[in-house]
Amino acid sequence: MKSTPTIIPFSICIILTAAAASAADPKASLTEWQTYNGDYGGTHYSALDQINRSNVKQLKVAWTWHTGDQGNQIECNPIIVDGVMYVTTPRLHVAALNAATGEVIWRFDPWQGGRGGGINRGVAYWTDGKGDQRIFHSAGNYLYALDAKAGKPIPTFGDNGRISHRDGFDTDVFYLSVGNNTPGIVWKDLLILGSTTGEGPQPCAPGHIRAFDVRTGKRKWIFHTIPQPGEFGYKTWLPDSWKKVGSANVWNGFTLDAERGIVFMGTGSAAYDSWGGNRIGQDWFANCTLALDANTGKRLWHFQAVHHDLQDYDLSTPPVLARLERDGKIIDCVVQPTKMGHLFVLDRVTGEPLFPIEELPVPQSDMPGEQSWPTQPFPPKEFRLAKQGFTTNDVTDLNPAAHEFALNELKRIRPAPIFTASGFVPHGVLPQFNGGCEWGGAAFDPEDNTVIVNVSDEAEWTSMIPTKPTERLSLNELGKHTYQGVCSFCHGTSSPLNPASPSLKDVSKRLTKEQVLTLMQTGRGQMPSFAAFSELEKRAVISFLFDEGYGEMIEVKDLNLSFANDIPVVMTGHHDWRDPEGFPLNKRPWGTLNAVDLDKGKVKWSVPLGTYPKLEARGEPPTGTFNLGGPVVTKGGLVFIGAAMDERFHAYDKDTGKLLWEYQMEFGGYATPATYEVDGRQYVVIAAGGGGKTFTKPGDMYYCFALPK
Repeated sequence: MKSTPTIIPFSICIILTAAAASAADPKASLTEWQTYNGDYGGTHYSALDQINRSNVKQLKVAWTWHTGDQGNQIECNPIIVDGVMYVTTPRLHVAALNAATGEVIWRFDPWQGGRGGGINRGVAYWTDGKGDQRIFHSAGNYLYALDAKAGKPIPTFGDNGRISHRDGFDTDVFYLSVGNNTPGIVWKDLLILGSTTGEGPQPCAPGHIRAFDVRTGKRKWIFHTIPQPGEFGYKTWLPDSWKKVGSANVWNGFTLDAERGIVFMGTGSAAYDSWGGNRIGQDWFANCTLALDANTGKRLWHFQAVHHDLQDYDLSTPPVLARLERDGKIIDCVVQPTKMGHLFVLDRVTGEPLFPIEELPVPQSDMPGEQSWPTQPFPPKEFRLAKQGFTTNDVTDLNPAAHEFALNELKRIRPAPIFTASGFVPHGVLPQFNGGCEWGGAAFDPEDNTVIVNVSDEAEWTSMIPTKPTERLSLNELGKHTYQGVCSFCHGTSSPLNPASPSLKDVSKRLTKEQVLTLMQTGRGQMPSFAAFSELEKRAVISFLFDEGYGEMIEVKDLNLSFANDIPVVMTGHHDWRDPEGFPLNKRPWGTLNAVDLDKGKVKWSVPLGTYPKLEARGEPPTGTFNLGGPVVTKGGLVFIGAAMDERFHAYDKDTGKLLWEYQMEFGGYATPATYEVDGRQYVVIAAGGGGKTFTKPGDMYYCFALPK
């Protein structure tokens, strides 16, 4: 069975050369990095070649900058305009730096001295070409418009320089968590914006896509990612899903075809993303590559990469704009990487697949009230870059002890194919929920029509529990049950499963009960508000986190758990699956960097990305690691990437995958780098905020490299 995207006619037949594409893209620059991921197409490509294969080993640190406010990771992809670099910090300040020296020009604190934070991947820039230059920055509940020269909020935008991320949803989201971690994209005088919403069992906001006037902050258009009655796609949900179901959000940014005025995005899962009995159906436009008219928000076409998602397989990155040559003709396309490690290659104008896509049967859920979709789309095998499910053949061969441990683990955790839904019996998942290709996305090299993409291949295990226990239980036990049902989804049981979420194992040593209660009420960063919790649930979670014993007893029949009203089962969390030394329980490599030739439809090369220093010291070759952050490819023949847990910045030969240079940073670089030129000198910069998935130490640095003068 073939999977074909639903399309509407869109008659444009212009074939662009690379030079014409750059000319049509006002954000494309030969010497600067003016927008998130380099240009409108999100190609991560630079035509600079001063740093190249022959001299990359001479790279030295040109400057470093300490932000001075450690917290969450710095996932920022810096932008550089007119010799000024705009970056964000762990506490979500914005700074303008001299791009040649790292000297601070201005710094904006959205908290005005208070304590804030979260994840942020950068800012967006707009100018009218007549002197009005603006930086758009998200922190907490707000989007700020700042004067790019002075770093001050622009009073004529929204409410004294800011608008709420809850504005313009066409539904009441006042009590729900809505933020934004990734910059929107500027098109003419519009800022097209996604959102970060919850995806757990608690009530969540919908992920509708909105465009705002860059001058006033007024909403200009909206696209409902969960269709409302009468809208296209409404019948792929239950009739009242649009009232009850949240998310299907764009949390990862956008790309844009400037010649055609098409904006592209990858959408996330619908909530709750581990059980979908209240959203039975295919669930358009969750987990979709979407193409919208950038001027109006009108849908042009879509392709759904995961039907009725139950594995949290968001499309975690926008598609990269690319091209390929076939039968002597150049075809403009988009390439959508996924958490499954799949690459889907689609015609940019129509959405038609340019390589065959098969709808293959997948395992079905046995959870109460659930109806899995019977098939899922798969690209050709060459475009499946991650391991596809966990079998006994995938058990680690690192050493005999690790292998034996893994076999014993399989007595309690069953191996399972890809797309296996979580059940009461724990099962292994590969790739995991933040495996495959994450938000760093892919790069496209227009010189030879090659996509460069990094993927993670570390296994996890998951399981489900009923939302209501079956016996009388203590306040502490109720707290444990509530925590497992809601909080462990990100924070884990003994370690965090979401890299942006700290472990709560020793929270009593860091925070008071009052501070934890406040966080549950208000949320912070990626953590949504849990104001919907009853007072009993809040007391119970506190009792569990602060280990207060088993005094007060509660009758289950008296419970009305906020997250259990419509949802009969919840996941216990995404659990890392590791051997006794802490290494992944599946075979190596655990992370790879890959080059895919779009003209031939073949993988050119694939190499391990990063290594574990402990294994390196034993003489093991590079194993690859979990990785966060994307690559940059240059005309100088290089691929620059941090991402790996070895805390190194790497340069690879883009034609062969050979490692040509690496630099040991003080902190991990879990961000996408940028490259630019100032006064004839090429620089490469990367954020090094550390704090990655395997507990690399937190940091607060930006490293900038250049050839010696």
